[in-house]
Amino acid sequence: MSRVQTRTIGPDDGDQRLDRYLRRLFPHLTQGRIEKMCRKGELRVNGGRVKTATRLEVGQVVRIPPLPSEAEVEASRALLKHGVTDADAKLIQSCVIYRDEHIIAINKPAGLATQGGSKTTRHVDGLSEALTFGMDEKPRLVHRLDKDTSGILLLARTRMMAKDLTEHLKHRETRKIYWAAIAGVPHPRAGTIKYGLLKAPGHGRSGENEKMRCVHPNDVDSTEGAKRATSDYAVMTALANRAAWVALVPITGRTHQLRAHMAEIGHPIIGDGKYGGSGQENLGDGWGSGMGPEVSRKMHLHARTLMIKHPATGADLHLTAPLPEHMQKTWDLVGWDVTHAPVDPFNMPD
Repeated sequence: MSRVQTRTIGPDDGDQRLDRYLRRLFPHLTQGRIEKMCRKGELRVNGGRVKTATRLEVGQVVRIPPLPSEAEVEASRALLKHGVTDADAKLIQSCVIYRDEHIIAINKPAGLATQGGSKTTRHVDGLSEALTFGMDEKPRLVHRLDKDTSGILLLARTRMMAKDLTEHLKHRETRKIYWAAIAGVPHPRAGTIKYGLLKAPGHGRSGENEKMRCVHPNDVDSTEGAKRATSDYAVMTALANRAAWVALVPITGRTHQLRAHMAEIGHPIIGDGKYGGSGQENLGDGWGSGMGPEVSRKMHLHARTLMIKHPATGADLHLTAPLPEHMQKTWDLVGWDVTHAPVDPFNMPD
């Protein structure tokens, strides 16, 4: 990106349109970019706002705002070929919380899908074209988060690292800790949920709105299609008996595991319309999956912490993702302070 420039119109440059003058000076500059700079008042002649068709006169001074380099323009065009706009490129790049030559970690926003699917064209996998940072290929996904769940998502920058990271994520020494706001307060305040999960068909030709149905541990082996699932939970703090801030660890990695498990024990995650709707029995004083008009109806589930041994260096990698805006507003509203939270409430000293 260049700096602000000022150019005085000489005898050879007078009596021509502003846009043609700029395109001659900067052949890589698009007409759309010139029009945008005029609309925003960034391009000025003798200090005044102008239009692209403004005719220049000898002696006038043109103020030119910072312009992208030819390489930056080419990179932007390459991204557009993959359907990634400049705005989306900036968005996904702003989500990066860790990067080295092997791994990229992002804090995925709630509402952004991890991968494409039925009617889903905007997703992390596609936007990762903007996360090459000098590599020849875009980084590869090695695990997933639900569309409405925010938090840490790892990508591998090479094919071999993708294989190694996938293996490391399966190991018990890898630690994933989620934070959630839930309806009601579980008793006991810490425990393990072992309901199995069975995929229940959704509606429509593509199986939209499919859900995971919980199966009692004693019935998993005799239920066709059911898989064992285990989740740990611990209450960090509570809002009387109305809601709680909990830490969650998925020991297994089943689809919608934490959401289905918390709903099954009567404490659905705030904002989870799929598992915490009005039809779901819960112990949150009839709140369903909501806490009232002051609290966002977005999902309050966040992949907060990831602890993993770096496959390439062997170093212990400890990543933490700040809460998304809608969850931070809820925490502020009820007076929950993230600075008071232990790193791992499941591994506290005696």
